[in-house]
This record gives sequence, structure tokens and C-alpha cells, in this order.
Amino acid sequence: MGQSFMMNPYGCKDAHSLNGKWNAIIDLYSRGEPMKFYQNRKPEKKSQFIEYTFDGGLRLDVPGDFNSQIPELKYYEGNVWYQRFFEAKKSLGNRQFIYFAGVSYEAAVWLNGKEIGRHEGGFTPFQFDVTEHLVDGKNDLIVLVNNNRRVDGIPAMNFDWWNYGGILRDVFFIDRPSTHVHDYKVQLKKGESKIIAGYVQLRGATSPQKVQLTINELGIQQVLTTNTQGYVAFEIPATPELWSPQSPRIYDISIAVGHDRVSDEIGFRTIEVKGADILLNGKSVFLKGINFHEEIPQRKGRAYSEADAAMIISEVKALGCNFVRTAHYPQNEHIVRVAEKAGLMIWEEIPLWQGIEFSNPAILKKAETMLREMVYRDKNRAGVIIWSVANETSPSDYRDQTLTDLVSLTRSLDDTRLVSAAFDNMRYNKETSTFYIKDKVSEVVDVVGMNKYMGWYNPFRDEPKNIKWDVATDKPLIMSEFGGEALYGQRGPADVAHHWSEDYQETIYRQNYRMFENIPNLRGTSPWVLFDFRSPYRCHQTYQNGWNRKGLISDKGQRKKAWQVVKDFYEKR
Repeated sequence: MGQSFMMNPYGCKDAHSLNGKWNAIIDLYSRGEPMKFYQNRKPEKKSQFIEYTFDGGLRLDVPGDFNSQIPELKYYEGNVWYQRFFEAKKSLGNRQFIYFAGVSYEAAVWLNGKEIGRHEGGFTPFQFDVTEHLVDGKNDLIVLVNNNRRVDGIPAMNFDWWNYGGILRDVFFIDRPSTHVHDYKVQLKKGESKIIAGYVQLRGATSPQKVQLTINELGIQQVLTTNTQGYVAFEIPATPELWSPQSPRIYDISIAVGHDRVSDEIGFRTIEVKGADILLNGKSVFLKGINFHEEIPQRKGRAYSEADAAMIISEVKALGCNFVRTAHYPQNEHIVRVAEKAGLMIWEEIPLWQGIEFSNPAILKKAETMLREMVYRDKNRAGVIIWSVANETSPSDYRDQTLTDLVSLTRSLDDTRLVSAAFDNMRYNKETSTFYIKDKVSEVVDVVGMNKYMGWYNPFRDEPKNIKWDVATDKPLIMSEFGGEALYGQRGPADVAHHWSEDYQETIYRQNYRMFENIPNLRGTSPWVLFDFRSPYRCHQTYQNGWNRKGLISDKGQRKKAWQVVKDFYEKR
């Protein structure tokens, strides 16, 4: 695994983008490592013959998935080699890093012919210290990317979204002073609204250091003194304007040590549960949400830029939402930050999605790493209110223990947010027309997410007004997924599912909202899904053709009839 933990490069003045066109080789038969593509050799004499070259061939955009860039790679799963040169200068005493915001699914990285590290997991950042391998002038960076689905992967073999591969997110070369800010947390102390607490962790410190924490708008210019390991915790009295959907207040902060300085934009808020209520800044809040994938459907590719994030979030806001579920994996940091600035609360989860091999002890280790990387990256984002450890996993002794361990780990990493998981294993008592759940994991989370597609995968067993819910009534419940599929423009009887019509989709939304009135602890809804999205999982050649059509908006950006039903529901909350 990579050195996954470092400060945010977007706030570092010494972070230099390596985005752009990269040379690439498709390695269908995995010949690249035996043939040492990473050495990027050139013939040294006329008689020397080398059977590969990065020159004059395929060039791919970074960031970007390779599947959407050329037609031949549409369904490709396997190895792709990326190569580019960049200019750098070795700095005496400094440390240099290569930072990847996200590579799917596995990455192996070489610099100037030397392997510098590997990383597994397509949705969280990682970095490598390249100080010892850097040369003055032109440096040769090569990345082997593999997106093969795996039984022991997270997600595993089958998942209901496109298996985009490639260097999906930003890449940076970072040049830092030998003693620099490695990590920091600046948030409200748990249970307090007038104490800013956290820590700063330096790298390269061998003696106590003076660290300057500045939040000018709050009158904070605090000098902190670390221990000999470069760590210092702090608590500072302050009265920040609290972040909320109505007023998403963000403060500019900076942390400096010696010649090193990082900056960030951070909001402050409290989030907690009290009985069946979710309290934001001490007041009960109803989560008016929507799910979406990290995808631009009109481009048929992964979202990766701030402009992409702005497009997605503008549609979220138009729907009347105050909450998003970034299913089913940590989405790129542009999306998280744009959502936060737009006043959206965020549910963020790791990709434990159906079919996970929980009996394999390696799964827990991988899931823990992904969880740590997610929390590490976004622990300062006020918009993130819920960490989720799984989606639609089947109960078993192995699964129950793994998820329980992950819930405990989440709380140990961050005790200022809520912990959840999404469940789809409700039971139904037909004599009383009541849904209930028996799941040990539902008992240990703070908020229970329920995925239930009444009217689509499951017929209503009674009139919606008669169906009752007795599910985790002592804590908040969010309908984390519901809905049905419709092809934009398709019309048909509102009571016939197989017509795939907007009329039927509209009807089942109205029916679900009527049923929700009978959930006493309902504190949020999050329909599935904002946009139609690509999925080879979906094989109906007339209506799906490789698309999941549950979107409230079509793949062309057209709003379906159910969109207005959701908007009307949220306007009344």
C-alpha cells in the first residue's frame, strides 16, 4: 500500500500539477512487468531491438478514465501503462512526493526506473516519497494501472456501476521543506460549539517546533509548540458562525512552521443524534437527499474536475436538497468541497457493496485501510456528517464482526460524526403489514439507512397507507435508496412496471412517500438516483442497454416526471 496519509495538496503552495496528456500502452496480456516497461528503454545501438515504446502512440488524458477516451477501451479491464516526463530540481534538505488523488483499481509506480510503491483501492488518495529517486532536470514517471475485478477486491466481482479504470483524479509533484505540516485536524470539539480543537502533526521534526495556526476572521493567531515527534494538540475558545445548509460559512485557515505553510477552507458545526432525531448545531434536521455516482452521463465518463462537480451539485440544489449520499465510494475531493460550499450535508462510504468475501481476513485489512484513507482526507470537511461502512451486505458471522469492527474503528478515528450503513434485509410481517429488521450491525450504528425498492423489485403487499415500519425506532432512519427505472420520454400505464414509463416511476414515488408517513423515526430520504448512469449490469436491450435508468434525470440531462414529485416533497419539509 502507498503512504496514504498526508495533508491536502490543494492547499499547498508547493504542489505542482502533473495533469495533462500522458503516453500510454495497453497491456492486455500483462507483459509489461516481465519486459520491464518501467525502464522505458531506448535502443542504444542499431542491432538492439526493444519490443515496446511509449513514444508516438496512445496518449490519454490525466485525470480521466481510459474507458471513455477511445472506443476500443469501452469495456476494457486490465493493464494500462502511463508515462510522462516532468522537470524537477533536487532541493537540499527538502522532501519530494508524488501524490495521486485516485487511481482505479491498483497502481504500481516507478520513477526513473525504480519502483517507489503500490496502492490498492480506486477511490482514495495516496502518495510516495520520491526524494531518493529524483534527479535534477527531466524525470521519468511511469504508472501501471489495473482495473480487473477481483473476488477479494473492494468492491468485489459484481457491482452496479461502470468499472472505470485509469488515473481518475489529479496528480501532483510536491516539494516540501524537510520539516513540514504532514497532517492536521481543525474542528469543533465534540459536544461544544465554542471550542475549536484538533492537532497538528509535522514530518521531519526531531525537536520541539513552533507552529502558527491562523484564522484571521476569528481573531486567532495561535502559536503552538509541538513535542519532539512534531505533534501538538490544541483547544482554542472561539465563537465561529456555524456552518449549515442555510448559511454554509467557511473560514480561511493557515498552518505554518518555518518556511512551510498550508491553507484550507474549513467550516464548523456540530452533529449528533438524540433518540430518533439528528441534531445539526443542536436543532433537529430532516435530510432532504439524493444519491449520485461520480459520473458525467452526457460524457459517459468519470467526473474529475471542479467544473464536473459544479454541474452535478447544481442539479442537486435545483432538486431542493440539503443532503447527498456519495454512493458507493468516496468521490473526488472537488465534489466534496463544492457540495460543502453549497450547504449540502454529506454521507460518505467505503465501497463494501454486495458479494464481499467477508470470510477472507484480507478483506477487513483492506476495508480498514480504505476507511482510514477516507476519514483522513475529509475529516476537516464540515459538510461530511455521516461515515458509512457498507451498503447492502448480507448478514453472517464474518460480515457482522467485520462491520462491527469497522464501526468501532470509525469512532476511534473520528468521534465528531455519525456512523451508518445501508441495509436491504428488512423482513415483512404480512399479518400486521409491518416491516422490521433483525441485524446485529443495525444495533451498533448511529443512523440506520434503509434501501427498499417498493413498487419496483418488491410489489406493495398492502396499500401504502396501511404499511407500517418498526425498524430501529430508537434511532434515526434514513430511506437511503428507493425508486424505479424509467426511460425518458417513455409513456405508459401508471400501474404497469414493465412499460418502463415515466408515468409508472412517478406513481411509485408517490406511493413510497405515502408509505413513509408511517415511519415514526424517519429523518431523511435519499432516492436512487440523480442521473441515469452506465452499468454493464443492466442488460435490457430496449430500455437499459448498459444504463441503470433509475435516474430522476436522463443521461442526456432531461428531467423525468418523478423529479417534480421529489422536488415538491422537499419543498413541503
